[in-house]
Amino acid sequence: MKGNAVVWFEIYVADMARARNFYESVLNVTLEQAEEREADWPEMWMFPGEEKGNGACGALVKMDGVSPGGGGTLVYFRCDDCAEQARRVVASGGQLARDKFAIGPYGFIALAVDTEGNMIGLHSLR
Repeated sequence: MKGNAVVWFEIYVADMARARNFYESVLNVTLEQAEEREADWPEMWMFPGEEKGNGACGALVKMDGVSPGGGGTLVYFRCDDCAEQARRVVASGGQLARDKFAIGPYGFIALAVDTEGNMIGLHSLR
């Protein structure tokens, strides 16, 4: 297998408007609604990304039978300085689980819980 192992991610939500507001506020981005493809297609709002860029693209997803919450996969978002996004977490309705801390030569991370109960990571090199 060549390339990055992760090519797509989905963050499951119960309240799409609340979740969109949280991620747009914390990451300072605008999510775009995905096209509906079939009658049972879930509601999806896409994070900005480049099809051939580094890293994985993904979306917030509201799907019947799938619940948000902790204990699953942890998604890390790239930041210039993760302390900046960490400061926005509480103001955007989430909780800061762990403020910015060093991870040796790999930079820094902060851990947060979004408005839906999902834990996410924030990563930066400085």
